[in-house]
Amino acid sequence: MATQTLNLGILAHVDAGKTSLTERLLFDNGAIPTLGSVDGGNTQTDAGELERQRGITIRSAVASFALGDLQVNLVDTPGHPDFIAEVERALSVLDGAVLVISAVEGVQAQTRVLMRSLKRLRLPTLIFVNKIDRMGARYDDLLADIRRRLTPAVVPVVRVDGLGTRGAAVALRSFADATFSTEVAELLADNDEELLSRFVYDTMPAHEGIREQLGELTSEGLVHPVFFGSAMSGAGTGELTEGIREFLVRRGHPSSDDGTRGTVFAIERTGKGEKVAYLRLFSGKLHERQRVTFHRRDAGATEEYSGRIAGLEVVGAGDKGGGVRSRPGPLTAGNIGKLRGLPRVRVGDRVGEEDASRPRAHFSPPILESLVRPEQPGREVELHAALTRLADEDPLIRTRTVAGGATSVLLYGAVQKEVIAERLKREFGVEAVFEQVQPVYFERPAGRGEAVHEFAPRGPNEFWQTLGVRIEPAPRGTGNTFTREVESGALPRAYHRAIEDAAVATLQQGLYGWEVTDCAVTITHIGYEPPMTVAAAFRNLTPLILMRAFKAAGSAVYEPSYTIEVEVPDDALSGVIGFLVSLGADLGQAAESGSGWVVPAEIAARSLRDLAIALPGLTHGEGTIWYEPGSDRRVRGTPPTRERFDGNPLDHDEYMRYLSNRNLAAKTMS
Repeated sequence: MATQTLNLGILAHVDAGKTSLTERLLFDNGAIPTLGSVDGGNTQTDAGELERQRGITIRSAVASFALGDLQVNLVDTPGHPDFIAEVERALSVLDGAVLVISAVEGVQAQTRVLMRSLKRLRLPTLIFVNKIDRMGARYDDLLADIRRRLTPAVVPVVRVDGLGTRGAAVALRSFADATFSTEVAELLADNDEELLSRFVYDTMPAHEGIREQLGELTSEGLVHPVFFGSAMSGAGTGELTEGIREFLVRRGHPSSDDGTRGTVFAIERTGKGEKVAYLRLFSGKLHERQRVTFHRRDAGATEEYSGRIAGLEVVGAGDKGGGVRSRPGPLTAGNIGKLRGLPRVRVGDRVGEEDASRPRAHFSPPILESLVRPEQPGREVELHAALTRLADEDPLIRTRTVAGGATSVLLYGAVQKEVIAERLKREFGVEAVFEQVQPVYFERPAGRGEAVHEFAPRGPNEFWQTLGVRIEPAPRGTGNTFTREVESGALPRAYHRAIEDAAVATLQQGLYGWEVTDCAVTITHIGYEPPMTVAAAFRNLTPLILMRAFKAAGSAVYEPSYTIEVEVPDDALSGVIGFLVSLGADLGQAAESGSGWVVPAEIAARSLRDLAIALPGLTHGEGTIWYEPGSDRRVRGTPPTRERFDGNPLDHDEYMRYLSNRNLAAKTMS
């Protein structure tokens, strides 16, 4: 019976063999009776029809196996960059990771993005070099590439015989070998001051001490043992399994007494459409039928809601040959549970306070927007409802209704768009048409602004209440915040809630029509006239006053950008730099690399495609680009605008007509 749990992520660039490795680990450790394959469409974790058809992982999936008293929950994550948010959600609930690299293709663009995320989170990580039985497989020069492009802190713990042949085999390197032990000690000393001192004074521990020190620094995310093998033949996967047990199992056990904290990292639906939430519990305990309060941060505001857990299963592994299964609760600290009966639950929702001891995962926002319409007119409501359901699984796609009945969605790229379109057709029976994608911009307040509406008892009144608002910039990355200078008891709780809800919705469009972020909103004045005032009146008034304050503060428009590195041959350097300058890129210091140069830069997201198209011609087909979402940049020149969908509270008369028409439509419907 497993007594300790390791939640392990398998990550890779697409086609490096990530899902095949997951399948091999499950099969070799008795969790599944037969070995599935991606090509055969019968793998354990790519269970969706669309995943099997495309041969890629789209959503994170969990499967388990037992290693004696250790239960390993394998989290298979997408490899395509369009699904990077899915990967980052998984990273936030893991105890360790295996980063898979192809021995043939080597370090690829997504490999570098993933490694940066793993290092930022200090997540203990092993590297598995797959496909050693393929022609063109590499060892020494691939290790050099890993050290140069990912991290120098790697230790190859196996050697390979018959590299690049079907008979390729793996053997562990011995720490009793003085040459290997010294090689490892030198690397460890670079990451441990005490060990460095002992190395300098020639008092290094024995080889077993070196092995133990490697385990310690690996568990801290500072050093990364490298394994080689083949997921297809099984070569080297046994050694990897032992490495998982030795290097990734942390000391100590999660606490069941330190409050209840957990995170929802995936949502799936049953055949009847019921939500099933995958929740990693960090501390405490959850029971079936328990009432739980969830916390959600949305558009800068924190929302709470409660629900009762109607069903709870703990993800687990059977005995040898017993297969993958779940068991009844309770859910204890360190484990993953499948929760049912929570219709409002969404990916990213938390139980309890966030664990301050764990580094926060960085959720790269989508940088593209597309308007979606049903191919068959009259199905706009169905389409919007379907997209809203998909947003429960990926809140970052952010759906909203726009003029003409279309729905806006945020995207990472073309593959994600194709997957959403296919899911709409398969799962909801709605064929959708996506308009051309456009870059997403956003706004921040440029200064401080205030506005007040005072209720006058003897004068003409459109609104029977008083409301004052102040807007000013908040620190970068904090989102939108809401505070009050007035006493909370000055107004019924429902009225305060109506004001905050309306403010959150209003900030979806700033002065230029783009979503507002990093904005501090303060309620400065408040008053009402019973019985004339109702919560809906505050909900209607808030957009008008908030946008007056925002207009007084002014708005700055920003655009998303990419941090890039362009690798080019010597004779193409000046041409590439000139082209980057013409695109408005902010250049870093070019550095020599092998037979060429690496040019770092920050480039507007809208310009990346232009660079990708031009690069082959500029470099005779030898140039490559690595990129990841970067910081935002203030738009230079005239800011772009986006059509308003909120009734335009910047124009008093237009907004009042909008409210009148909306009220009339509501009465007609009733």
